[in-house]
Amino acid sequence: MTIPSASRRRPGRPAWAGRNYTLLTAAAVVTGLGNAGALIAAAFAVLEAGGDGGDVGLVAAARTVPLVVFLLIGGAVADRLPRHRVMVAANTLNCLSQAAFAALVLSGEARLWQMAVLSALGGTGQAFFSPAAEGMLLSTVDGEQAGRAFAIFRMGMNGAQIGGAALGGALIAAFGPGWVLAVDAAAFAVAGALRAFLDVGRTARRESAGMLRDLREGWREVAGRPWLWGIVVQFSVVNAVVAAAESVYGPLVAEEHLGGARPWGLALAAFGAGTLLGGLLMTRWKPRRLLLVGTVCVFPFALPSAALAVPLPVPALCAVMFGAGVSIEVFGVSWMTALHQEIPEDKLSRVAAYDWFGSVSMVPLATALAGPAESAFG
Repeated sequence: MTIPSASRRRPGRPAWAGRNYTLLTAAAVVTGLGNAGALIAAAFAVLEAGGDGGDVGLVAAARTVPLVVFLLIGGAVADRLPRHRVMVAANTLNCLSQAAFAALVLSGEARLWQMAVLSALGGTGQAFFSPAAEGMLLSTVDGEQAGRAFAIFRMGMNGAQIGGAALGGALIAAFGPGWVLAVDAAAFAVAGALRAFLDVGRTARRESAGMLRDLREGWREVAGRPWLWGIVVQFSVVNAVVAAAESVYGPLVAEEHLGGARPWGLALAAFGAGTLLGGLLMTRWKPRRLLLVGTVCVFPFALPSAALAVPLPVPALCAVMFGAGVSIEVFGVSWMTALHQEIPEDKLSRVAAYDWFGSVSMVPLATALAGPAESAFG
């Protein structure tokens, strides 16, 4: 585990906007720009290689399976080692895997199994990165303005996704998915360099209790809080449906009914714009019953899947995606603030890992079945 040092800040900045917070936000913006387009590019790379909906789902599931398998280990590692080093190592793996993916697609020789393997490497990197990144951010911010700090962080990240999704869709339509994957590889390289400069201070010395004991301690933190594990269970279903819609149904519906990658990129950008507005709202609004308000705001997140099932015209789909973005961002800021307030700093990454594990555990099955289900039932 790493104890953040007193984060330096320039005069005129708010107390929570120190050097570490600024670096974390800048790195998240860079990766947000790259990842938003790469998610679209991966699906269209499979389709351009002659794949169908089932193949798109297979590649998406290949990324998620190692994410689920290694998440808990990633959380334990991030609470043992300096979190910024775990983040940089994960970014390096993601950079290399996306660069290889891009090279294969640009060569015109990409095969399904190769794309699946490279997606799996990307998922492995994310499994170690996500708990470390969440623990680092939650431990960096302090004070009563934590909710505002998290909202602004997420606004920066989601604002990047607006441009990344729209630009990614346009670049795929103009130049093909390979170049978008190459941009994502470069984004991981830049973000890793930024995170290498995090001022993390000293590393706390912990007795070597063993990985299993670390995992048990994390589980006790989760199991002892009904509000925490209840929401994790809720999102195991929510994220499965959303992942199937975004990674499989969305590109397929766009290809067959909406006109290709560009309209789907605009719809994802509309969702990003909604999250931006939701984040702006949460910089000003502090609900008294934080988690109740956040959980209620999850329900509109079901509307995009229904809109794709109809399917709605592009303007209506964008409107639905925008509203869903606003509502889910209210939840996201509320959730981060609750974790910051309630979870001990030395267990943040392990709790984050259990959160991620529960939230994505059903995603591989959902994405793997989404393609065959679409082929069979439409």
